[in-house]
Amino acid sequence: MTLIKSISGIRGTIGGVSETNLTPLDIVRFTSAYAQWLTQTNKGKLTVVTGRDARISGVMVHNLVNQTLVGMGINVIDLELSTTPTVALLVAFENAQGGIVLTASHNPKQWNALKLLNEKGEFIDAKAGAQVLTYANEESFEYASVDDLGKISIRTNAIPHHIDDCLNMNLVQTEKIKETSFKIVVDGVNSSGGIAIPALLESLGVEVIKIHCTPDGEFPHNPEPLKEHLTDLCEAVVTHQADFGIAVDPDVDRLVFVDEKGVLFGEEYTLVACADYILGKKLGATVSNLSSTRALEDVTKAHGQNYFASAVGEVNVVTEMKRSKAIIGGEGNGGVIYPDSHYGRDALVGVVLFLSLLVERKLSVSQLRATYPDYYMSKNKINLREGMDVDGILKKLEHHYSNERVTNIDGLKIYFEKAWIHLRKSNTEPIIRIYTEAKTQQEANALATRFDKEIKALF
Repeated sequence: MTLIKSISGIRGTIGGVSETNLTPLDIVRFTSAYAQWLTQTNKGKLTVVTGRDARISGVMVHNLVNQTLVGMGINVIDLELSTTPTVALLVAFENAQGGIVLTASHNPKQWNALKLLNEKGEFIDAKAGAQVLTYANEESFEYASVDDLGKISIRTNAIPHHIDDCLNMNLVQTEKIKETSFKIVVDGVNSSGGIAIPALLESLGVEVIKIHCTPDGEFPHNPEPLKEHLTDLCEAVVTHQADFGIAVDPDVDRLVFVDEKGVLFGEEYTLVACADYILGKKLGATVSNLSSTRALEDVTKAHGQNYFASAVGEVNVVTEMKRSKAIIGGEGNGGVIYPDSHYGRDALVGVVLFLSLLVERKLSVSQLRATYPDYYMSKNKINLREGMDVDGILKKLEHHYSNERVTNIDGLKIYFEKAWIHLRKSNTEPIIRIYTEAKTQQEANALATRFDKEIKALF
């Protein structure tokens, strides 16, 4: 059982012992710390937007968070069952001072977490996160008197608001999509995506086939939307002769497509396709993290624009997007960030951009995928002994490969002519992550094996 406290929030397994698992005491303490940070950085009566995914512990965790905020004198706008991007969007729309999303993203059902947002609906930065952790460790909270308690208001139309926002974005081909009569299978992994994605598609006149769309938190398969977990979706697309399939994770910020043949489009290519559409409409840079596919850089350069890479993590991608004035960005795990909506990964935004690209190109999903360069990735890790000097190991490798193009803004990434490798230490466990990409799966695997041996030789 696990409790992980980081600058981006708190996550862990429900039950057990405080400080070891995610217990009610930990939830109250961390929420109080976040509330204290808000009261130190804002004046007047504060408002926080909250929402949750459908996991089994969600109602319990959500109620604890809401009532703790009330006890700290903060008003709450409760979206109830919602999505991470919906909460993010509503923070800005409601002029709130922050937001908390109760979701452990793609983690299994025994997990839950508090994702912390600032007044823009974006994840709090490292400095703010560190301050929240300090307050949590000190546990010297000042709660409100009876006359200053916060109040809770329930908002039940947040997802429809989010859908309207998506349909009203300038470059979305709403009418053409409605005229095309798509049939799409949706795997909502029995969470809030089973509500939001079908509702979005139905508003566009799409015939929706739902599988695993009952929001009861009983995940029918591993909730991370990877190839090995999506066999039901792949089979359903073929059985129903659908145009394609859509899978999301429990909090609906990751998006994966399956083509009409039941073959995965590739989670790394969700952002590539959406960026291709936007780049065809306006000029500007793109951004993804260092562990994402080179295909985005290829497509961006084919449009005559600049590509930039950031450290891993949504907050780092957003920071680089703002610096480079990027028109679209995200992460290779199926996360699309489109600033014309908001600075956060958003599967609903990704869906409407992807549909717009399809109706404009008049291609099937498999035909569209064939227009992009093929790259293959290998994702591995090396277990380390406690106290091992990971930074020293990476420094030695950087020196050894100094004749290659390298970057060390997040671990070490080495660019070869037709491949790359990204090595980075985990913030939560004693491992080095090894991500590689090459033109074939065999080459990607071989590169990972080669560096596994080179790293272990430096122990």
